[in-house]
Formats: sequence, structure tokens, C-alpha cells
Amino acid sequence: MKRRTGAKAVAIAAAGALLLSACSTSTTGGDGDGGGESLTVGTTDKVVALDPAGAYDNGSSLVEQQIYPFILAYKPGTAELNPSIAESADFSEPTKYEVKLKDGMKFANGNELTSSDVKFSFDRQLKIQDPNGPSSLLGGLESVETPDESTVIFNLKRKNDQTWPGVLASAAGPIVDEDVFEPDKITENQAIVDGKAFAGPYTIAGFDFNKLITYKAYDGYQGYLEPAKTETVQMKYFSDANNMKLDVQEGKIDVAWRSLSATDIEDLGTKEDLKVHKGPGGEIRYIVFNMDTMPFGAKTENADEEKSLAVRQAMADSVDRQAIASQVYKDTFTPLYSHVPEGLPGADDPLKSEYGDGQGGPDVDKAKKALKDAGVETPVKLNLQYNPDHYGPSSGDEYALVKDQLDKTGLFDVSLQSTEWVQYNKDRTADAYPMYQLGWFPDYSDADNYLVPFFYDTDETPSFLGNHYRDKEMNKQLNAQSSIDDKGKRAEALKKIQGQLAEELPTLPLLQGSQIAVSGKDVKGVDDTLDPAFQFRLALLSK
Repeated sequence: MKRRTGAKAVAIAAAGALLLSACSTSTTGGDGDGGGESLTVGTTDKVVALDPAGAYDNGSSLVEQQIYPFILAYKPGTAELNPSIAESADFSEPTKYEVKLKDGMKFANGNELTSSDVKFSFDRQLKIQDPNGPSSLLGGLESVETPDESTVIFNLKRKNDQTWPGVLASAAGPIVDEDVFEPDKITENQAIVDGKAFAGPYTIAGFDFNKLITYKAYDGYQGYLEPAKTETVQMKYFSDANNMKLDVQEGKIDVAWRSLSATDIEDLGTKEDLKVHKGPGGEIRYIVFNMDTMPFGAKTENADEEKSLAVRQAMADSVDRQAIASQVYKDTFTPLYSHVPEGLPGADDPLKSEYGDGQGGPDVDKAKKALKDAGVETPVKLNLQYNPDHYGPSSGDEYALVKDQLDKTGLFDVSLQSTEWVQYNKDRTADAYPMYQLGWFPDYSDADNYLVPFFYDTDETPSFLGNHYRDKEMNKQLNAQSSIDDKGKRAEALKKIQGQLAEELPTLPLLQGSQIAVSGKDVKGVDDTLDPAFQFRLALLSK
């Protein structure tokens, strides 16, 4: 079915020269669709992998949004989905979602982009099922058909699956070149770069893992966005947000995107030549409980389901979310009392009334009673892990305050430890941490995206958390809600799910936040890309 017009790509000879200009923001002439000056953007979000099947984190997703094509894309500034490399996309039958691709599309290496690549991309996600990948988003996919080179039919398990268009625009949706990517294992970063397997707004012209990526506008891009406004964009990776703050303050980088501390943002907002941009978020922060290895977990020596639940409930009674939001984050975050953030259709706040003082605050006496009723001796020793580099420099202060709040109850004795992100992301799915910090950045703007990836767990589709929470009734409810096309009835189904999660507490929600970037006042387009889709589109930036 597939016709190839280009040979496999070779290594990029100019990569070294490009890398030498790591921090340059000087004017450069453009020979692609982009033009004007080059830009340098800074971030502390590390990349786990360039292969979409092996990464499900914000740092990797940021790269994917720039270099890979998607069937659907969000209109900047909204949560509205539109065809991207598709001419059309819609349900042809209740369980069939049919896509017609645009004609004449090619990857940067010259290989044609056809329906065969689309099928390959989704099939390999399901086959590989990397524990750090987004395959959990594809739980509703039965199979993929390709009647011809421009037609793709997704056979879905649920009728009228209201979430499927969002999945196509999510971390599970990048379309990759079947001639470059391995069908049954993760493809190495350098092989992807050398293979020029790109068809997004940008290609990668220089790559130094988690130090620098040099993007160059791709003149063959046929997606939803307009051609990139800037020919060359360099993404610089910082291990220390303080250094990123200094660089944006001194004009060495043009934009600082994730994750400056609240104090740094407050300070930078006073600088005349800088602008602080704030947009809709949907980001959440929470503690994950490993149901096997936490105190009294299923695989501990003193396993006891009732006692394990009591520990989780007592922690929920004891944390003071408002104190964390105000003292650590200067109210750039707000308290979160559910597993779905406030503002989304169907969102509820059952943890607010069910735990603590019933108004959102802590209640030590209530926590003490929960432990006593379950026969738990105190203080309970807790091993709590957090990450110091992925969620910003304030994570240390956040978890120091969580530890302080729990220790002061006299009910807990918290041992707090940290690990850097690349190792942390591997350890957490290998049962290394009894309880640990995670954050979530939405793949698509729907309550489903805060529920299914976490709590839908089967042998065929393991959850992203991998924390051994599995409930047949929960799986059934999560499956059902996505097919309810009546908004009111779906909202009720989502609230019921949140109620059950509030009772069982496989995770403990803490905070939800906004998107914030800091740029020079000569940079345009930042506000255009801060939207509910949580996608930072470099193609919109210029100066």
C-alpha cells in the first residue's frame, strides 16, 4: 500500500555547529516558512524519550508537539479540536471513527506519510505498552483499518466514545514514520534524529539530550497551525530554575517556560523589560499510594486492607492544602478536593466535605479516630518520595511542609527523600516508592483524562500510575461514562466515580495550578498558546 519516495535519513552533519550557538538570540535569516529572529526558550522539564511510545510526561510531550504530526489539533486559545493532517474526521458508525488524510504529505526525510504510518503508530503503542508511555489512553481502541492510503478507520470498544477525538490530539496521538521507528520496542533518540522522522511545524536540527534542542521550521508541514513564525528556536534545558531565572532576566533566553518558583515569578514581574504571562491550567499535584508497598499494603509483611485505607484517610484528614498553596506557591496554585480539577464539566469536590474539618481544612482528631478505629498503632512510619527538578524548585518546600503537617499530628513519622526525574520516572513504576509525588498536565480538556489513565487498570491496559489499584466496578464505570452523550447524565456518572475514588483514595489530590511563562516584552505569541489544551506551541512565538 505504501510508496516510498525518499531513502532513510542520514546523520545531521551540521548538528555540532548548531549546538555551538546554544544561547544565541541573534537575528538569523530564514530559508523555510519561518522568518525573523531566532528564539531561545528555557525550561526545567526534562525529556524522557523522543519516542512517543516511551514517554508520557510534560517535557517529552513539549517536544512531540513541535516535531510530530497529529490527526487532530486544538485551536490555540481554546479547547476546540480541528482536523490537522486530516481532511475530515468523524464517526461513520457508533464504534467506527473514520479519518480522511490530506494528500501529498511527507516526513522531512522524504518518506510519504500515509494511512499505513497512522496504523503503525497506534498498533506499536498497544504492542509496546511501555510503563512510561501513554498506551493507557488507548484502552478504548479495538483495532485500526486502512482501506486505502488516505483512509483510516478506528474501531472503538465503546459506542460514541466522546473522548476519542481528544485521544487523537493527546500524547498517544503522534504519527511516526514506520520506516524509522521500531515496531515492537522503543526507538533510540539519536536514531529518530538521524532518521529525520519529523512532520510537525519543526524538525530537530541539533540534539544534545536534556541540554539543548535546536528546532528548524519544516517547510513540508501540513497540519492545522500556520507555518512557524520563527525559523530557528532553541530549547535550553536547565537543571536549576535559579539559573533559568537569571538567564531570562539578563536576556540570555527569550522565554522561561516551566518551572520557576512562585517567588521568582513575583520578582520577575517587577522587571520593566519582562512580562509574566498567566493562562488556564488544569495542572494538578497529588500523592500516589502504592497499594502493594505502602504501610499495610497488599505485599507487606503486615498486610491489612482496612489499616492501609485508614492510613490514607488519616493523611487526607491531616493535610492543609490552603497552607501549601499560600505559603509555598503564593496562591499560583489552589487547593484541590477531587481527582478532577475545578472548572471541568462533571467536576465535584467530595474530599472537601468527607475529610478534615468538612470545610477544606485539617482535623487531627478525625485522623486519630480513623487510625484508632482500624487498630493502627501510631506513629505510622511513612516513606514519602518527591522529585526536585520536574515540578519546579518549590517541590522541596511543598513536601517539607507536607512532612511538617503530618509529623505535627503525632500520628505519623515521615521520612522524606528525593530523586531526580529521569531515574524517578523509572523507579516509581518499579515499586520503589511506597508513596510519592506526581503532577499531571492534561492530554485533553475532559474529566476523563484525569480518571481513565490513572484508575482504569486491566492486564491488557495497565494504568499509567502502576500503583496496583484495580477495581472491576471502577473499570466498568470509567468505560461507561465516555459513551454517554447526554451532558447532564455524563456529569452525574463522573461525580459518582469521584465519590468512589474519594472513599478509596488510591491517590491524594493536593493542588491545581495555572500555566505561567516569563518572556521579554519583545516576544509575541506567548499568550496565544497558554490555553486549556496545555500545549506550548513554539510555532506561534516570534519577536
